[in-house]
Amino acid sequence: MFNPFSLEGKTILVTGASSGIGRGICIDCAKMGAKVHLMARNVERLNRTLDEMEGEGHVIHQADLCSTDDINALVDVLPVIDGVVLCAGIIKTMPVKNISEEAMTEIFNANIMGDIKICSRLLKKKKLNHGGSVVFISSVSTFNVKVGNSLYSATKGAVNSFAKAMALEVSKQEMRVNCIQPGFVPSNILETHGLGEDALQWYKERHPLGFGTPSDIANGCIYLLSDASRWVTGSIFTIDGGYTLQ
Repeated sequence: MFNPFSLEGKTILVTGASSGIGRGICIDCAKMGAKVHLMARNVERLNRTLDEMEGEGHVIHQADLCSTDDINALVDVLPVIDGVVLCAGIIKTMPVKNISEEAMTEIFNANIMGDIKICSRLLKKKKLNHGGSVVFISSVSTFNVKVGNSLYSATKGAVNSFAKAMALEVSKQEMRVNCIQPGFVPSNILETHGLGEDALQWYKERHPLGFGTPSDIANGCIYLLSDASRWVTGSIFTIDGGYTLQ
């Protein structure tokens, strides 16, 4: 049966694969037939993701996006891939007056610099197939800003701009580059962010369709990784349960 959303025969790299949205993307891409290379810092949690995945041929890679050496070593051992989902990231909340150089370096390295290095290395080493797809996980915080979130919003704004410029550069190879901006998806990154029950309820009430799940974002990734989106590039998809309508 014809299925333009199938990932059969495709090899996909997912960063931030050890938890939350990244874990969900790995699990659902595997269900669609992809062979997935999972990347994160924590091997134990990567193995937990792997245990939940269907199919064979999946590979885990322990690497830190903040380490240029790790990124170079990762790309060098990868086979030629058909797509990459750049999902790793961190949140740091602080007022502008308290921003330190250390905080800037940490969040920019994790949320944009590492992604740029991976993309550059993949292209330089010719590890991304002709017609391949790059998907950045951005955030609605690029335009729906909150007090104390200036660094995080800035990094995700940089992601969107970089993706558009990259989309133009690689279009002659029929490669596609797009972004997904999720709304509030409860996950480990938010647990470590320290949000209490009252804050979670406040956010939930502002999502007309309620909170999303990792699979809601994974479905968008599957579309962008599949041949169904062969004529889509430089786009920013908002998947937020109606959060930004208000």
